[in-house]
Amino acid sequence: MSCPYNQDSRAPLLYFRFFRRSLVPSLATPEATRAYAARFEGKSAPGHFRSSRGLTVSSLGIGTYLGNPDPATDRGYTEAIVEAVLGGINVLDSAINYRFQRSERSLGAAIAELATRGVPRESLLVCTKGGYLSPDGEMPANARDYFAREYFSKDILRPGDVAAGCHAMTPRFLEDQLGRSLRNLNLASVDVYYLHNPETQLEEVSPEEFRNRLCAAFEYLESAASAGKIGSYGMATWNGFRQPAGSPVLHSLAEIVALAREVAGDTHHFGFVQLPVNLMMPEAVVLPNQRVASRELPLLAAALQLGVTIIASAPTLQGRLARGLPASLAKTIGLSTDFERAIQFARSAPGLTSALIGTSRPEHARANLRLVGEPALPPENFWSLFREE
Repeated sequence: MSCPYNQDSRAPLLYFRFFRRSLVPSLATPEATRAYAARFEGKSAPGHFRSSRGLTVSSLGIGTYLGNPDPATDRGYTEAIVEAVLGGINVLDSAINYRFQRSERSLGAAIAELATRGVPRESLLVCTKGGYLSPDGEMPANARDYFAREYFSKDILRPGDVAAGCHAMTPRFLEDQLGRSLRNLNLASVDVYYLHNPETQLEEVSPEEFRNRLCAAFEYLESAASAGKIGSYGMATWNGFRQPAGSPVLHSLAEIVALAREVAGDTHHFGFVQLPVNLMMPEAVVLPNQRVASRELPLLAAALQLGVTIIASAPTLQGRLARGLPASLAKTIGLSTDFERAIQFARSAPGLTSALIGTSRPEHARANLRLVGEPALPPENFWSLFREE
C-alpha cells in the first residue's frame, strides 16, 4: 500500500548503512526470555512472567522518564536497571526525548553491564519511542537554532511536518530518530518501537490527514522491521485511548490494526499499545470506548480480541498514588504500602501484560522487586474494586 503523505524520495533505509559494526545485535528471543524466567523459578510468583508475542516478559517493567539530565542521574538509572534485571524484571522502556536522550544511554550502559553478568541482550524486551523533537544531552542555548540546524537544514524535517511545535512522525524523521536511539542504546535493534503520543498531531491536522500520516509512519516502521531494526511497533499514548466513545481525538484500536494490515497484510508488526493505567486513570479497564465486531469494549478487552499487547505507564501517577490511598484499598489489595498497592492494581488488570515503574536509583529497584514474589490480584478481587458498596 502507498500512503498519500509519504513523499520521501530516498530509499527508506539509507540511514542504516552507517551503523557502527560494534552495535550489539539481535532481538529478544523466545528461548532466551524463557531461560531468563526460569532463573527465578521458586522466587517469582506464579503469573509474574507472562507471554507476549511469543516472548516471556515480566509483569513489572522499568521506566526511565523522570530525572535531571546530569551524570548522577545517568549512573542512578544504569545501576537501578542492572539491579532490577538481576532481580526478575526484563521489560525496559525509554524514549529518545527522556532526559534529552540520556535515559536511552543509561539503558544502553545497563544492557552492556548485564551482558558481563550473564544476562544476554536477547533475554530483555527493550522498548523506546520516537515522535518528540529532543535536544542532545542538554537544552541548547537557542532551541530554535538547534532544531533548524539539526533537522531542517538537513532536510530531515520540512515545513508542515511538525505539529504543536514539538512533534513529527514522517518516515524521514522516524528513520533519523530510530537511528539515533539505536546508537544511544548501542544496539542494532529494539524489540518495540513506539510512536510517541501520536495524538499530538490531532491538535493541528484533520482526522483524514492524521490517518495518512499514520499510514506513512507504518510503512516506514514495517520497512524497519523487515530490516531487523525493530521487532514490533506500536503507539505509546497519554490521552489517545482514554477518551470517551465518539470523541474526535479518540484512537480506534480496531481501525489502527486494520491500517497496519492494509500496509503489510496479516504479517504486519503492529503489536503494542502503552498508556496510563492506574487508580485515577482506569479507562483502559472500564471505559467501553473501543468498537470491535459490533461490540463496545474497554481497551484491554478490545486488545485481547485484536492480539495487541498492552503495557501500563504511570501506575503510581508519578508518585502521587504512593501515599494517602483509602483504607478500603488496603483491605482489598493487601501489601504493606500504598506504593505497592498502586502498582499491584495496574499489574493485576485482566489482559494487561506489564506495568512500568519509574526507577532512577537502586533503592527504587529494590522496592519494585518486592512485588516479583507477590501474585497479582485474583480477578474477583480486582473487579470488586469497581463495585459500589
